[in-house]
Amino acid sequence: MTDLALETQGLRKSFGGVLVIDDLSIGVNHGEALGIVGPNGAGKTTWFNLITGAVHADGGKVIFEGKDISHLPRHERCREGIGRTFQIPKPFQDMTVFENVLVGATHGRKMGERASYSRCIEVLELTMLHDRVNRLAGSLTLLERKRLELARALATDPQVLLLDEIAGGLTEAEVLELMETIKGLRAHGITIVWIEHIVHALLAVVDRIVVIQFGRKLCEGEPHAVMNSDEVQACYMGGTPA
Repeated sequence: MTDLALETQGLRKSFGGVLVIDDLSIGVNHGEALGIVGPNGAGKTTWFNLITGAVHADGGKVIFEGKDISHLPRHERCREGIGRTFQIPKPFQDMTVFENVLVGATHGRKMGERASYSRCIEVLELTMLHDRVNRLAGSLTLLERKRLELARALATDPQVLLLDEIAGGLTEAEVLELMETIKGLRAHGITIVWIEHIVHALLAVVDRIVVIQFGRKLCEGEPHAVMNSDEVQACYMGGTPA
């Protein structure tokens, strides 16, 4: 087995005449928490969409556990073990928290009824929603909706979890709460790839940071060193090194 859980090799994607992802190659190790940063429009979310099959690449490959999954449709990539959250949570408003998570377990990974229920209970504990199981999703606070978004992704029993700006819009105290939850997921051996603009949250959790600019990898390495580098300060932070 390769040390890499997930790898993209030379991915390319254009929308019309605009090149959004340009020969992007990034690898993620088993058990690693990888942070992804870059300015708005850098191609970060498009990269996630290419990994999950929501958008099809013009070129390159997506390799998962040593297998080329570039040809697989979106639902099959999920069932292979790639889970994903979205920037804006959109739960089924008129369904309970438990029912929302159950949808992820039964459809995302095709679990049987008994396995689905036990998985739902497990992820509701992990995401600190165990006391909200019978609440309608439409009545949740933003932090609770973010937790539900995370729980629905975890219900598919992913080996790799893609987090797309999950801390966006939260207060500082809420960000700290969510960080602790994500740290807890790492203890369960889940490989995490996290796109985030709240840099201090990444610095507290991830092992490595990759910076994307204009759809290409600008640099990567130890989180603090990367964020303090001249090139990142120039392209992303808009200032001088700390």
